[in-house]
Order: sequence, then structure tokens, then C-alpha cells
Amino acid sequence: MRRTTAITVACMAATALTVTACGRDGENGGSGAAQTGAAVSSGKATGEITVWAMGAEGDNLPKLTKDFETANPGVKVKVTAIPWDAAHDKFTAAIAAGKTPDVAMVGTTWMGEFAASDALDPTPAQVDKSAFFEGAQKTTEVNGTSYGIPWYVETRVLFYRTDLAKKAGYDAAPTDWQGLKDMAKAMQTKAGAKWGIGLQAGGEGSWQTLMPFAWSEGADLTKDGGKGYNFDSPQILKAAQYYQSFFTDGISNKAAPATPTTEPDFAKGTVPMFISGPWMMSAVEKVGGPGFKDKYNVAPIPAGSAGSSSFVGGSNFVVFKNTKNRDTSWKFVNWLADPKVQAKWYTLSTDLPSVKSAWQDPTLASDKKLAVFGKQLETAKAPPSFPTWEQAVKALDTELEKVTKSGEDPATGLKNAQQQADSIGTGM
Repeated sequence: MRRTTAITVACMAATALTVTACGRDGENGGSGAAQTGAAVSSGKATGEITVWAMGAEGDNLPKLTKDFETANPGVKVKVTAIPWDAAHDKFTAAIAAGKTPDVAMVGTTWMGEFAASDALDPTPAQVDKSAFFEGAQKTTEVNGTSYGIPWYVETRVLFYRTDLAKKAGYDAAPTDWQGLKDMAKAMQTKAGAKWGIGLQAGGEGSWQTLMPFAWSEGADLTKDGGKGYNFDSPQILKAAQYYQSFFTDGISNKAAPATPTTEPDFAKGTVPMFISGPWMMSAVEKVGGPGFKDKYNVAPIPAGSAGSSSFVGGSNFVVFKNTKNRDTSWKFVNWLADPKVQAKWYTLSTDLPSVKSAWQDPTLASDKKLAVFGKQLETAKAPPSFPTWEQAVKALDTELEKVTKSGEDPATGLKNAQQQADSIGTGM
């Protein structure tokens, strides 16, 4: 059950960007050393700002901005919803023409590119960066400067059928790599599953499933003091070899369809384990029907030698330098990071809060499955904020497909990906 969390007028007023006034926790762990921008004035927000947001977030955001307008009489927030598939080109065209909105939702992997074009305004020093999950905060930082805030987050965990796990002889989720492989195999041999675990067999975005294992081995996607790509490190190689073994041992399907069939496969039990994000909870429960929520659970990524880690994604909120109303733009962005606002946004969107203390709200705290995502977010990591990241990582995805489907030696594949990344460069 979910309930809408009331937002107190005191925190909605946005009278200043001093975050402690709105009850944020004082935990350490954010990247407080990142360079920040000029201060924002105190007092209520005034005037009008334009906001761009993508997808369902763009559709739902006006339901939230009304609260900001109520708390700041006279303020007008104009939200434009943009389809995800058109967003990147629309942003780059607007930056080139000098016609950007005041404020915008931006994908985490676009931050380096947009910052390199000198389009983003650095985050004011008053914003408490330690309030956010550290991995999420890092997605706002480019070359040591923070731009914007993490708005919402997502991470990947292990989904598994508890009823089939019992048939396979397991009462709990695996906690390490060998345990995951053993359990996946037992799902086939004892619980009747066709495939033990669904893993992406290469292709676009497959790096997001590989890297949690690599990060759990202590991998770093950069080298030379953050000045270069590091795709062929020993830690990533170990993860790639482990990943490949699921396919070579017949535990995962190397011929999985290009269009995923995760939900029905999971509901039927033909693929009783997979790794994905929080949106899959409602998706599998819808397909599985009444009572299915009691037939599965989620667990952290099984740990490697460096512990358990995962991929952190989501979207940030930024202010563009071209804004004609900088103070109100930043007051609005900081208001979005208030824990009570973040909890209400979850009820409107199911987007997970980036602010750690927002997870204490009963709306989230009462859900045991959500708590697993919250725990995983404490150690989740993001890719580097290089402007060329999306271009360079395509080479890694291509090589992963050769590793999983054609049996390419992982060392050769990572070397090829590294060579292509080196030729592309970081763009910094």
C-alpha cells in the first residue's frame, strides 16, 4: 500500500537553499570536495521558469510543481514534456542555439557532454551534497565541479523466485559469485527451469549487467588519474570471464530474443532469476497476477572480493547558464531534493529518492523489497562523466556480445574495446 505524503509548508517555502532547514540528515558520504558555483539569494522564489523533463516524468511533474507554486505565490513553473527518443538531439540543438530552458531533467550519462559544452551552471555551495547517495552525487560531477542534483535514482539487484528456490534447495538468496552460479544451476536441475538466470547476451546496455560484478571486484572504469578509459583491467576481465561462464555452461541463454521476455519467463518459471531495476517489481507482479508478489524476492548483487556493488542510474536536474532567473531556478531544483518532496514524488512516479533520508518515509520504509534497493544504492557506482562515454561504451557492448554468443576470449574482447575507447578518447 502507498500513501501520499503531505509536504509541510515550512519545507515547501524554499526560502533559502540551506538544506538542514528541511530536515535532511547530516550523514557523511557525499562528495563535499566538488567545486561549486555562486550562492543563491535567500527569500521566496519569484518570477517564471521553464522546465524540460522526459517521458513519464515530464507528464507527472506538473502535479508536483503546483506545490512549489503554492508555497511561492506569483511563481510560475512551465513544464514541457519531451519524448526520451528525441530528448538528446533537442538538448544539443538548444545548447548550440543558446535557447536552453532554465531548468531540465538530464540523463546521468549526458552530464559530461553538456558540461563540456559549457552549458550548465555549477551547483551553489548551499546545496548539501552529502544528503545524496554518493554514487548518485558523483553523476553530477564533471572535472571536479558539481552541476545540478541527483533527482531520482535506480539500481540493479537480483530478482529470484522464492518458491522455485525452495525446490532447488535454497531458503535464501546467494551472497557470493559461486553461490549465484550454484543456485542458478540448481534452478535447472531441481526446480525445472529452462534457464537458471537471465543475463543479457551482449548488445546495447549489456555493460550495465557486467559492471556490478566488476565493481564488486573493485574495478575502476578510469585510469591515469581519471584521464582515460580502463576497460581491460584485471577486475573487469575477471567479471567478464565469470559472466561468460553462465553462457558456456548452458545456465543462461546466449540466443535470448532481442526483445526481452523477462516478465512472462519469470512468471512461468522458465527463467527464475534475473538482474534488473525497481520498475520490474510492478511489471512482474502485473504479469504474474494475484499473489505473485509472494512468490519472488529481491537481493543485493552477490559479492565479489570487494563486496557487493551495482550500477546506479536515474536522472539529474540541472540549471542552464542561459537562465534569466537563476535564483528561482536553483530554489526549484533544491526544493525537488527536499526529502518530503522526494517521498511525494515517489507516490506519483515510483521513481526512487536520491536523498538518503527520504527512505525513512513510511511510504518507502514499509516495503521490504524496496529496502533492498536502498541498501544496494549505498555502494552502487556510476560510469565516468566523460563526454564520449556513450560512444565508447558501445564498443564494450559489442565485444560482450562476441564473448557471450561466440565464445570470444574475454581478454581479447576487452583489449579490443580498450583500443577503440583509446581511439575515441574521453573528450575532456
